Amino acid sequence: MSDERSTASRIGDPGLRALYKIENRWQAWLDVEVALARAQAELGIIPAAAVEPIARAARLDQMDRARVDEAFARTAHTIVPLVWELSRLVGEPHGGWVHWGATTQNITQTGDLLVLRQAHGIFLRQMHEVLAAMADLAERGADMPIAARTHGQHAVPATFGFKIAVWIDELLRHVERFEQAAPRIFMAMFGGGAGTFASIGEQGPAVQAGIAKQLGMTPMHVPARTIGDHLAENICLLGLLAATCGKIGREIYTLMKTEFGELEEPVPPGTVGSSTMPQKRNPKLCQDIIAAAAEIRAIVPLALESMMTEHEADRTTTLMADSAEGRACIATGDMLARLTAVLRGLTLKPQRMRANLDLSGGLIVAEAVMLELGAKLGRQHAHDVVYDAAQAAVIEDKPFSALLAADKRVSAHLDQKAIDQLLDPTAYTGLCADMARQAAARAREAIARHQQK
Repeated sequence: MSDERSTASRIGDPGLRALYKIENRWQAWLDVEVALARAQAELGIIPAAAVEPIARAARLDQMDRARVDEAFARTAHTIVPLVWELSRLVGEPHGGWVHWGATTQNITQTGDLLVLRQAHGIFLRQMHEVLAAMADLAERGADMPIAARTHGQHAVPATFGFKIAVWIDELLRHVERFEQAAPRIFMAMFGGGAGTFASIGEQGPAVQAGIAKQLGMTPMHVPARTIGDHLAENICLLGLLAATCGKIGREIYTLMKTEFGELEEPVPPGTVGSSTMPQKRNPKLCQDIIAAAAEIRAIVPLALESMMTEHEADRTTTLMADSAEGRACIATGDMLARLTAVLRGLTLKPQRMRANLDLSGGLIVAEAVMLELGAKLGRQHAHDVVYDAAQAAVIEDKPFSALLAADKRVSAHLDQKAIDQLLDPTAYTGLCADMARQAAARAREAIARHQQK
Protein backbone atom coordinates (compact mmCIF):
# COMPACT_ATOMS: atom_id res chain seq x y z
CA MET A 1 0.00 0.00 0.00
CA SER A 2 1.10 3.55 -0.55
CA ASP A 3 2.65 5.54 2.30
CA GLU A 4 -0.22 8.05 1.99
CA ARG A 5 -2.83 5.39 2.79
CA SER A 6 -0.73 3.93 5.57
CA THR A 7 -0.14 7.27 7.27
CA ALA A 8 -3.69 8.53 6.88
CA SER A 9 -5.23 5.59 8.67
CA ARG A 10 -2.98 5.53 11.76
CA ILE A 11 -2.81 1.74 11.60
CA GLY A 12 0.57 0.12 12.07
CA ASP A 13 2.25 -2.33 9.69
CA PRO A 14 1.37 -5.88 10.82
CA GLY A 15 4.87 -7.07 9.87
CA LEU A 16 4.61 -7.87 6.18
CA ARG A 17 6.99 -5.16 5.03
CA ALA A 18 9.75 -6.54 7.25
CA LEU A 19 9.16 -10.03 5.86
CA TYR A 20 9.60 -8.82 2.30
CA LYS A 21 12.75 -6.84 2.87
CA ILE A 22 15.56 -8.34 0.81
CA GLU A 23 17.57 -9.10 3.94
CA ASN A 24 14.82 -11.38 5.27
CA ARG A 25 14.55 -13.12 1.93
CA TRP A 26 18.33 -13.62 1.84
CA GLN A 27 18.26 -15.19 5.28
CA ALA A 28 15.49 -17.53 4.17
CA TRP A 29 17.65 -18.56 1.20
CA LEU A 30 20.55 -19.22 3.55
CA ASP A 31 18.25 -21.35 5.71
CA VAL A 32 17.49 -23.45 2.64
CA GLU A 33 21.24 -23.83 1.96
CA VAL A 34 21.60 -25.25 5.49
CA ALA A 35 18.69 -27.64 4.96
CA LEU A 36 20.29 -28.74 1.69
CA ALA A 37 23.59 -29.45 3.42
CA ARG A 38 21.92 -31.42 6.21
CA ALA A 39 19.88 -33.50 3.75
CA GLN A 40 22.91 -34.26 1.59
CA ALA A 41 25.07 -35.13 4.59
CA GLU A 42 22.48 -37.61 5.84
CA LEU A 43 22.71 -39.35 2.47
CA GLY A 44 26.51 -39.28 2.37
CA ILE A 45 26.62 -36.91 -0.60
CA ILE A 46 28.70 -34.36 1.28
CA PRO A 47 30.83 -34.94 4.40
CA ALA A 48 28.87 -34.87 7.65
CA ALA A 49 31.58 -32.65 9.08
CA ALA A 50 30.62 -29.89 6.62
CA VAL A 51 27.13 -29.37 8.04
CA GLU A 52 27.84 -27.48 11.24
CA PRO A 53 30.38 -25.08 9.67
CA ILE A 54 27.82 -24.29 6.95
CA ALA A 55 25.02 -23.87 9.52
CA ARG A 56 27.17 -21.58 11.71
CA ALA A 57 28.17 -19.40 8.78
CA ALA A 58 24.71 -19.13 7.20
CA ARG A 59 23.75 -15.99 9.10
CA LEU A 60 23.42 -12.77 7.16
CA ASP A 61 24.58 -10.71 10.14
CA GLN A 62 27.93 -12.50 10.00
CA MET A 63 28.53 -11.71 6.35
CA ASP A 64 30.56 -8.84 4.91
CA ARG A 65 27.69 -6.77 3.54
CA ALA A 66 29.94 -4.48 1.52
CA ARG A 67 31.52 -7.50 -0.17
CA VAL A 68 28.09 -8.99 -0.87
CA ASP A 69 26.65 -5.74 -2.25
CA GLU A 70 29.67 -5.22 -4.50
CA ALA A 71 29.35 -8.73 -5.86
CA PHE A 72 25.62 -8.26 -6.55
CA ALA A 73 26.37 -5.04 -8.41
CA ARG A 74 29.10 -6.74 -10.43
CA THR A 75 27.42 -10.06 -11.24
CA ALA A 76 23.79 -8.98 -11.46
CA HIS A 77 22.99 -12.49 -10.22
CA THR A 78 20.20 -13.38 -7.79
CA ILE A 79 22.12 -15.59 -5.37
CA VAL A 80 25.74 -16.21 -6.46
CA PRO A 81 27.20 -13.45 -4.21
CA LEU A 82 25.53 -15.00 -1.16
CA VAL A 83 26.87 -18.44 -2.10
CA TRP A 84 30.36 -17.00 -2.53
CA GLU A 85 30.25 -15.25 0.82
CA LEU A 86 28.84 -18.30 2.58
CA SER A 87 31.58 -20.46 1.08
CA ARG A 88 34.21 -17.92 2.17
CA LEU A 89 32.92 -17.87 5.75
CA VAL A 90 32.78 -21.66 5.93
CA GLY A 91 36.34 -21.80 4.64
CA GLU A 92 38.44 -24.85 3.97
CA PRO A 93 37.96 -27.74 3.82
CA HIS A 94 34.16 -27.51 3.74
CA GLY A 95 33.34 -24.30 1.87
CA GLY A 96 33.26 -26.12 -1.45
CA TRP A 97 30.24 -28.18 -0.38
CA VAL A 98 27.95 -25.14 -0.20
CA HIS A 99 25.09 -25.13 -2.76
CA TRP A 100 26.10 -28.62 -3.99
CA GLY A 101 24.06 -29.69 -7.02
CA ALA A 102 21.55 -26.85 -6.62
CA THR A 103 20.39 -24.24 -9.07
CA THR A 104 19.39 -20.73 -8.08
CA GLN A 105 15.64 -21.20 -8.29
CA ASN A 106 15.79 -24.32 -6.09
CA ILE A 107 17.04 -22.15 -3.26
CA THR A 108 15.27 -18.86 -3.90
CA GLN A 109 11.81 -20.29 -4.58
CA THR A 110 11.94 -22.60 -1.57
CA GLY A 111 13.26 -19.77 0.61
CA ASP A 112 10.60 -17.37 -0.60
CA LEU A 113 7.98 -19.95 0.34
CA LEU A 114 9.41 -19.95 3.86
CA VAL A 115 8.78 -16.19 3.88
CA LEU A 116 5.30 -16.72 2.48
CA ARG A 117 4.57 -19.24 5.22
CA GLN A 118 5.43 -16.57 7.76
CA ALA A 119 3.08 -14.22 5.93
CA HIS A 120 0.30 -16.80 6.01
CA GLY A 121 0.80 -17.11 9.75
CA ILE A 122 0.20 -13.37 10.06
CA PHE A 123 -2.86 -13.54 7.78
CA LEU A 124 -4.42 -16.38 9.77
CA ARG A 125 -3.86 -14.49 13.02
CA GLN A 126 -5.41 -11.39 11.49
CA MET A 127 -8.38 -13.29 10.08
CA HIS A 128 -9.13 -14.73 13.51
CA GLU A 129 -8.91 -11.24 14.99
CA VAL A 130 -11.43 -10.11 12.39
CA LEU A 131 -13.65 -13.09 13.25
CA ALA A 132 -13.53 -12.16 16.94
CA ALA A 133 -14.67 -8.62 16.14
CA MET A 134 -17.36 -9.95 13.84
CA ALA A 135 -18.65 -12.37 16.49
CA ASP A 136 -19.10 -9.48 18.91
CA LEU A 137 -20.93 -7.43 16.28
CA ALA A 138 -23.15 -10.35 15.26
CA GLU A 139 -24.27 -10.81 18.83
CA ARG A 140 -24.77 -7.08 19.42
CA GLY A 141 -26.79 -6.70 16.25
CA ALA A 142 -28.64 -10.03 16.25
CA ASP A 143 -32.00 -8.42 17.05
CA MET A 144 -31.23 -4.95 15.65
CA PRO A 145 -33.69 -4.37 12.75
CA ILE A 146 -32.33 -2.88 9.55
CA ALA A 147 -33.55 -2.63 5.98
CA ALA A 148 -32.29 -5.39 3.75
CA ARG A 149 -31.63 -3.93 0.32
CA THR A 150 -31.59 -5.66 -3.04
CA HIS A 151 -30.74 -3.85 -6.27
CA GLY A 152 -30.13 -0.76 -4.11
CA GLN A 153 -33.77 -0.68 -2.95
CA HIS A 154 -35.55 -1.73 0.23
CA ALA A 155 -36.35 -5.44 0.03
CA VAL A 156 -37.56 -6.90 3.34
CA PRO A 157 -36.48 -6.22 6.93
CA ALA A 158 -33.43 -7.99 8.31
CA THR A 159 -31.18 -7.42 11.31
CA PHE A 160 -27.70 -5.97 11.41
CA GLY A 161 -26.44 -9.22 12.91
CA PHE A 162 -27.55 -11.03 9.76
CA LYS A 163 -25.20 -8.86 7.69
CA ILE A 164 -22.34 -9.87 9.97
CA ALA A 165 -23.36 -13.54 9.74
CA VAL A 166 -22.87 -13.33 5.99
CA TRP A 167 -19.38 -11.90 6.46
CA ILE A 168 -18.46 -14.54 9.05
CA ASP A 169 -19.64 -17.31 6.75
CA GLU A 170 -17.37 -16.16 3.93
CA LEU A 171 -14.38 -15.49 6.15
CA LEU A 172 -14.56 -18.92 7.76
CA ARG A 173 -14.26 -20.46 4.29
CA HIS A 174 -11.23 -18.29 3.57
CA VAL A 175 -9.57 -19.59 6.73
CA GLU A 176 -10.39 -23.12 5.61
CA ARG A 177 -8.94 -22.48 2.15
CA PHE A 178 -5.68 -21.13 3.59
CA GLU A 179 -5.31 -24.16 5.86
CA GLN A 180 -6.18 -26.68 3.16
CA ALA A 181 -3.88 -25.09 0.59
CA ALA A 182 -0.77 -25.12 2.82
CA PRO A 183 0.57 -28.54 1.72
CA ARG A 184 0.09 -27.58 -1.93
CA ILE A 185 1.67 -24.14 -1.62
CA PHE A 186 4.63 -24.75 0.70
CA MET A 187 6.64 -27.17 -1.43
CA ALA A 188 10.41 -27.59 -1.35
CA MET A 189 12.05 -27.77 -4.77
CA PHE A 190 15.39 -29.40 -5.55
CA GLY A 191 15.89 -30.78 -9.02
CA GLY A 192 18.92 -28.96 -10.39
CA GLY A 193 19.26 -26.84 -13.50
CA ALA A 194 16.22 -28.12 -15.38
CA GLY A 195 14.47 -30.11 -12.68
CA THR A 196 15.85 -33.44 -13.92
CA PHE A 197 17.92 -34.45 -10.84
CA ALA A 198 20.89 -34.81 -13.17
CA SER A 199 23.32 -33.14 -10.73
CA ILE A 200 22.52 -35.59 -7.93
CA GLY A 201 21.18 -38.62 -9.79
CA GLU A 202 19.16 -41.32 -8.09
CA GLN A 203 19.54 -39.67 -4.69
CA GLY A 204 17.90 -36.49 -5.95
CA PRO A 205 14.37 -37.26 -4.73
CA ALA A 206 15.74 -38.25 -1.32
CA VAL A 207 17.69 -34.97 -1.08
CA GLN A 208 14.56 -33.00 -1.92
CA ALA A 209 12.55 -34.99 0.64
CA GLY A 210 15.25 -34.32 3.21
CA ILE A 211 15.15 -30.57 2.54
CA ALA A 212 11.37 -30.64 2.85
CA LYS A 213 11.57 -32.51 6.14
CA GLN A 214 14.13 -30.06 7.53
CA LEU A 215 11.91 -27.11 6.60
CA GLY A 216 8.51 -28.63 7.42
CA MET A 217 7.42 -28.49 3.80
CA THR A 218 6.11 -30.86 1.12
CA PRO A 219 8.53 -32.17 -1.55
CA MET A 220 7.57 -31.65 -5.17
CA HIS A 221 6.76 -34.78 -7.15
CA VAL A 222 8.35 -33.23 -10.23
CA PRO A 223 10.76 -30.42 -9.27
CA ALA A 224 10.28 -28.54 -12.53
CA ARG A 225 11.13 -24.88 -12.52
CA THR A 226 8.14 -24.19 -14.77
CA ILE A 227 5.60 -25.31 -12.15
CA GLY A 228 3.96 -22.24 -10.70
CA ASP A 229 0.35 -23.15 -10.05
CA HIS A 230 0.98 -23.32 -6.30
CA LEU A 231 2.44 -19.82 -6.34
CA ALA A 232 -0.52 -18.55 -8.36
CA GLU A 233 -2.96 -20.35 -6.05
CA ASN A 234 -1.66 -18.29 -3.17
CA ILE A 235 -2.40 -15.04 -5.01
CA CYS A 236 -5.82 -16.33 -6.03
CA LEU A 237 -6.57 -17.07 -2.37
CA LEU A 238 -5.51 -13.54 -1.47
CA GLY A 239 -7.73 -12.26 -4.27
CA LEU A 240 -10.73 -14.14 -2.90
CA LEU A 241 -10.05 -12.81 0.59
CA ALA A 242 -9.67 -9.31 -0.82
CA ALA A 243 -13.02 -9.59 -2.59
CA THR A 244 -14.75 -10.32 0.72
CA CYS A 245 -12.88 -7.60 2.60
CA GLY A 246 -13.53 -5.08 -0.17
CA LYS A 247 -17.23 -5.92 -0.11
CA ILE A 248 -17.34 -5.38 3.66
CA GLY A 249 -15.44 -2.11 3.37
CA ARG A 250 -17.80 -0.90 0.66
CA GLU A 251 -20.90 -1.86 2.66
CA ILE A 252 -19.73 0.04 5.73
CA TYR A 253 -18.65 2.96 3.52
CA THR A 254 -22.14 3.09 2.02
CA LEU A 255 -24.03 2.77 5.29
CA MET A 256 -21.84 5.53 6.73
CA LYS A 257 -23.03 8.00 4.07
CA THR A 258 -25.03 10.91 5.45
CA GLU A 259 -28.19 9.74 3.71
CA PHE A 260 -27.95 6.30 5.39
CA GLY A 261 -26.26 7.15 8.68
CA GLU A 262 -26.63 3.61 10.06
CA LEU A 263 -22.96 2.97 10.87
CA GLU A 264 -19.76 4.88 11.46
CA GLU A 265 -16.21 3.61 11.36
CA PRO A 266 -13.98 4.76 14.26
CA VAL A 267 -13.13 8.46 13.94
CA PRO A 268 -10.63 9.22 16.73
CA PRO A 269 -10.64 12.74 18.23
CA GLY A 270 -8.45 15.04 16.20
CA THR A 271 -9.06 13.26 12.90
CA VAL A 272 -9.37 15.82 10.11
CA GLY A 273 -11.64 14.90 7.22
CA SER A 274 -11.11 17.95 5.04
CA SER A 275 -8.86 20.99 4.88
CA THR A 276 -11.86 23.21 4.07
CA MET A 277 -14.96 21.46 5.46
CA PRO A 278 -14.65 21.13 9.25
CA GLN A 279 -17.73 18.91 9.55
CA LYS A 280 -16.32 16.04 7.47
CA ARG A 281 -16.06 12.61 9.15
CA ASN A 282 -14.75 10.63 6.22
CA PRO A 283 -14.58 6.80 5.98
CA LYS A 284 -10.79 6.77 5.67
CA LEU A 285 -10.24 3.25 6.96
CA CYS A 286 -12.92 1.83 4.67
CA GLN A 287 -11.38 3.69 1.76
CA ASP A 288 -8.04 2.08 2.64
CA ILE A 289 -9.68 -1.35 2.70
CA ILE A 290 -11.48 -0.85 -0.61
CA ALA A 291 -8.33 0.45 -2.33
CA ALA A 292 -6.10 -2.33 -0.97
CA ALA A 293 -8.63 -4.99 -1.90
CA ALA A 294 -8.78 -3.66 -5.46
CA GLU A 295 -4.99 -3.66 -5.66
CA ILE A 296 -4.81 -7.29 -4.52
CA ARG A 297 -7.46 -8.44 -6.97
CA ALA A 298 -5.67 -6.60 -9.77
CA ILE A 299 -2.54 -8.66 -9.06
CA VAL A 300 -4.33 -11.97 -9.64
CA PRO A 301 -4.02 -11.77 -13.46
CA LEU A 302 -0.27 -11.15 -13.10
CA ALA A 303 0.04 -14.26 -10.94
CA LEU A 304 -1.80 -16.31 -13.54
CA GLU A 305 0.40 -14.85 -16.27
CA SER A 306 3.47 -15.95 -14.29
CA MET A 307 2.46 -19.58 -14.86
CA MET A 308 3.12 -19.18 -18.60
CA THR A 309 6.78 -20.23 -18.38
CA GLU A 310 8.59 -21.20 -21.57
CA HIS A 311 10.49 -24.49 -21.92
CA GLU A 312 12.12 -25.61 -18.61
CA ALA A 313 12.72 -22.21 -16.98
CA ASP A 314 12.38 -18.51 -17.69
CA ARG A 315 13.38 -15.75 -15.30
CA THR A 316 10.72 -13.49 -16.83
CA THR A 317 7.89 -15.34 -15.14
CA THR A 318 9.86 -15.70 -11.90
CA LEU A 319 10.09 -11.91 -11.75
CA MET A 320 6.31 -11.71 -12.26
CA ALA A 321 5.64 -14.21 -9.48
CA ASP A 322 8.01 -12.46 -7.06
CA SER A 323 6.43 -9.09 -7.72
CA ALA A 324 2.91 -10.46 -7.41
CA GLU A 325 3.59 -12.18 -4.10
CA GLY A 326 5.33 -9.31 -2.35
CA ARG A 327 2.82 -6.66 -3.41
CA ALA A 328 -0.22 -8.80 -2.69
CA CYS A 329 1.00 -9.95 0.72
CA ILE A 330 1.89 -6.46 1.95
CA ALA A 331 -1.45 -5.09 0.76
CA THR A 332 -3.31 -8.01 2.37
CA GLY A 333 -1.70 -7.38 5.75
CA ASP A 334 -2.61 -3.69 5.56
CA MET A 335 -6.16 -4.48 4.48
CA LEU A 336 -6.79 -6.94 7.31
CA ALA A 337 -5.26 -4.60 9.89
CA ARG A 338 -7.66 -1.85 8.86
CA LEU A 339 -10.65 -4.16 8.72
CA THR A 340 -9.93 -5.30 12.28
CA ALA A 341 -9.76 -1.68 13.44
CA VAL A 342 -13.02 -0.80 11.69
CA LEU A 343 -14.96 -3.75 13.09
CA ARG A 344 -13.62 -3.33 16.62
CA GLY A 345 -14.52 0.35 16.69
CA LEU A 346 -17.67 0.33 14.56
CA THR A 347 -20.48 2.54 15.87
CA LEU A 348 -23.97 1.11 15.33
CA LYS A 349 -26.90 3.53 15.07
CA PRO A 350 -30.07 1.47 15.66
CA GLN A 351 -32.36 4.52 15.81
CA ARG A 352 -31.28 5.54 12.32
CA MET A 353 -31.66 1.97 11.12
CA ARG A 354 -35.22 1.95 12.40
CA ALA A 355 -35.97 5.36 10.90
CA ASN A 356 -34.76 4.12 7.53
CA LEU A 357 -36.93 1.03 7.87
CA ASP A 358 -39.96 3.32 8.14
CA LEU A 359 -39.05 5.47 5.13
CA SER A 360 -41.38 3.59 2.81
CA GLY A 361 -44.38 3.66 5.12
CA GLY A 362 -44.62 -0.09 5.37
CA LEU A 363 -43.81 -0.98 1.77
CA ILE A 364 -40.78 -2.94 2.97
CA VAL A 365 -43.14 -5.58 4.42
CA ALA A 366 -45.46 -5.78 1.42
CA GLU A 367 -44.44 -9.43 1.13
CA ALA A 368 -45.88 -10.16 4.58
CA VAL A 369 -49.24 -8.71 3.55
CA MET A 370 -49.17 -10.63 0.28
CA LEU A 371 -48.48 -13.96 2.01
CA GLU A 372 -51.21 -13.37 4.59
CA LEU A 373 -53.70 -12.54 1.85
CA GLY A 374 -52.39 -15.35 -0.30
CA ALA A 375 -53.56 -17.91 2.23
CA LYS A 376 -57.09 -16.68 1.49
CA LEU A 377 -56.98 -15.43 -2.13
CA GLY A 378 -54.19 -17.51 -3.62
CA ARG A 379 -50.64 -16.31 -3.96
CA GLN A 380 -50.78 -14.76 -7.43
CA HIS A 381 -54.08 -12.96 -6.87
CA ALA A 382 -52.79 -11.63 -3.55
CA HIS A 383 -49.62 -10.46 -5.30
CA ASP A 384 -51.71 -8.48 -7.80
CA VAL A 385 -53.78 -6.88 -5.06
CA VAL A 386 -50.78 -5.81 -2.97
CA TYR A 387 -48.90 -4.76 -6.12
CA ASP A 388 -51.68 -2.34 -7.04
CA ALA A 389 -51.62 -0.75 -3.59
CA ALA A 390 -47.83 -0.60 -3.46
CA GLN A 391 -47.48 1.05 -6.86
CA ALA A 392 -50.22 3.56 -6.04
CA ALA A 393 -48.48 4.39 -2.76
CA VAL A 394 -45.30 5.30 -4.62
CA ILE A 395 -46.81 7.02 -7.66
CA GLU A 396 -49.56 8.92 -5.85
CA ASP A 397 -47.59 9.44 -2.64
CA LYS A 398 -50.35 7.98 -0.49
CA PRO A 399 -50.08 5.88 2.70
CA PHE A 400 -49.68 2.19 1.89
CA SER A 401 -51.70 1.17 4.95
CA ALA A 402 -54.64 3.37 3.98
CA LEU A 403 -54.64 2.09 0.40
CA LEU A 404 -54.71 -1.50 1.62
CA ALA A 405 -57.54 -0.79 4.06
CA ALA A 406 -59.57 0.95 1.33
CA ASP A 407 -59.30 -2.03 -1.01
CA LYS A 408 -62.32 -4.30 -0.51
CA ARG A 409 -60.28 -7.27 -1.68
CA VAL A 410 -58.09 -6.68 1.37
CA SER A 411 -60.61 -5.43 3.91
CA ALA A 412 -62.77 -8.48 3.35
CA HIS A 413 -60.06 -10.50 5.07
CA LEU A 414 -57.90 -8.04 7.06
CA ASP A 415 -59.03 -5.22 9.33
CA GLN A 416 -56.93 -2.13 10.06
CA LYS A 417 -55.38 -3.66 13.17
CA ALA A 418 -54.30 -6.75 11.26
CA ILE A 419 -52.86 -4.60 8.47
CA ASP A 420 -50.90 -2.49 10.95
CA GLN A 421 -49.49 -5.58 12.61
CA LEU A 422 -48.40 -6.96 9.26
CA LEU A 423 -46.73 -3.65 8.41
CA ASP A 424 -44.52 -3.75 11.53
CA PRO A 425 -41.06 -4.33 10.02
CA THR A 426 -39.57 -5.59 13.28
CA ALA A 427 -41.93 -8.57 13.19
CA TYR A 428 -40.70 -9.78 9.79
CA THR A 429 -36.98 -10.48 10.18
CA GLY A 430 -37.25 -14.25 9.76
CA LEU A 431 -34.40 -16.23 11.30
CA CYS A 432 -31.90 -13.36 11.13
CA ALA A 433 -31.24 -13.33 14.89
CA ASP A 434 -30.73 -17.10 15.00
CA MET A 435 -28.31 -17.05 12.05
CA ALA A 436 -26.39 -14.16 13.61
CA ARG A 437 -25.88 -15.98 16.89
CA GLN A 438 -25.04 -19.25 15.17
CA ALA A 439 -22.43 -17.50 13.01
CA ALA A 440 -20.92 -15.86 16.08
CA ALA A 441 -20.66 -19.28 17.74
CA ARG A 442 -18.95 -20.78 14.67
CA ALA A 443 -16.50 -17.87 14.61
CA ARG A 444 -15.63 -18.39 18.26
CA GLU A 445 -15.17 -22.13 17.69
CA ALA A 446 -12.75 -21.40 14.83
CA ILE A 447 -10.82 -18.97 17.03
CA ALA A 448 -10.54 -21.57 19.80
CA ARG A 449 -9.23 -24.19 17.36
CA HIS A 450 -6.67 -21.73 16.03
CA GLN A 451 -5.46 -20.90 19.54
CA GLN A 452 -4.99 -24.59 20.32
CA LYS A 453 -2.62 -25.12 17.39
